[in-house]
Amino acid sequence: MTPAAGYRLGLVLVTASAVAWSLAGLFTRVIPLDNWTILAWRGVFGSLGIAAVMTLTEKDPLWKSFSGIGRPGWLFVAVSALGMVFFITALKETTVAHVAVIYATIPFVAAVLGWLVMGERSTIGAILASAAAMIGVVIMVGLGAEGTLFGDLLAFGMTLCMAVLMVIVRRAPDISVMPAACLSALVSSLVCWPLGDPLAVSAHDLLLIALFGILVSAVGLALFTLGAKRLPAIETALIGSLDAPLAPFWVWLVFDEVPSKSTVLGGSIVFAAVIAHVVIGASNKAKDHRLMQEKGLS
Repeated sequence: MTPAAGYRLGLVLVTASAVAWSLAGLFTRVIPLDNWTILAWRGVFGSLGIAAVMTLTEKDPLWKSFSGIGRPGWLFVAVSALGMVFFITALKETTVAHVAVIYATIPFVAAVLGWLVMGERSTIGAILASAAAMIGVVIMVGLGAEGTLFGDLLAFGMTLCMAVLMVIVRRAPDISVMPAACLSALVSSLVCWPLGDPLAVSAHDLLLIALFGILVSAVGLALFTLGAKRLPAIETALIGSLDAPLAPFWVWLVFDEVPSKSTVLGGSIVFAAVIAHVVIGASNKAKDHRLMQEKGLS
């Protein structure tokens, strides 16, 4: 495969992963069951789907992929499972638009955690972008009548969990994400199973949950993992962020859940801050790379 063909394939794969992830809010709205029952079955199908993907894409036997997960890997499993509980519950308690906008602040939450845990210093641009994103969230949550404060707090809890996962991966880059994600889905299922009523689910609802677990968890993760290897980090970040505006779009299309003006205004500020932060960060890295090359040549 030529580099150009590989690049185009990466664009398609990462875009498809963003579409798959954006369907989570729609599935949560469509499935008329309590949070715990959805989480119980979604974890089962998600873990089976990820295990199937691992079997098809990895050279080593399946059991070997799980054997060396280590302490950082198990911490990843625990935090990821907690984040999924927050995520599904938030989608039930507040609007999909609120969840999407709050989750879009994850680069800034991760930057704060990186500074606290690893001593990484943020640039002035990152600080300004973070302030702008915070203003956007305040406008959305404080001025809007839609959603609930409890649901918004759950969405922030999910965002915090995902930021913690980023810090874990940075501190222990040898973690294999696919096995950890598989175990995380299974752990969330085991925790939520006794809290719901999974054996009373109809065949129709079970099919919907199966599609939820397989498409969003397994297929979305597999597409992103394969596509990210073929794209620069800047393009992966920008295309991957498409799931945030797409999530409320699907719900609007099916349920006519129209975001309020404050949500649109606040969300626009957040998304603009995220895009500016990613683009400026990539530009600065490119300049640093050129300087390094010039010094090496001189």
